[in-house]
Amino acid sequence: MCALCGVLGAEDHWSDAVARPGRFTRNASRQDRRRERAKRIALANIVLKRFGMKLSDWQGRSYLLATATGKTAVIDSLAHLWPTAEQLSNRQCDPLADALLDDLAGSQ
Repeated sequence: MCALCGVLGAEDHWSDAVARPGRFTRNASRQDRRRERAKRIALANIVLKRFGMKLSDWQGRSYLLATATGKTAVIDSLAHLWPTAEQLSNRQCDPLADALLDDLAGSQ
């Protein structure tokens, strides 16, 4: 599917739900949804930096994943982040690898 069709026809993914005390819901203000989306992107970028990649928002509907060498891919949800990162980098990108988690814990 082309990137434009994915943006126009994509349904919301469960990972885009807004946190509320005791539950998750989509019934929040647009500003809350955008704020939480920005937080998810910032957290993903902490990990993606170790792989030489960066995630950004694309029209509030999709994400743009870019490598340091300029390769890019549009993804419609965070569920596609790691498989796409592996395809772009041609290497395994495991966000739960022990070495990565130790590195992240040590940098805080």
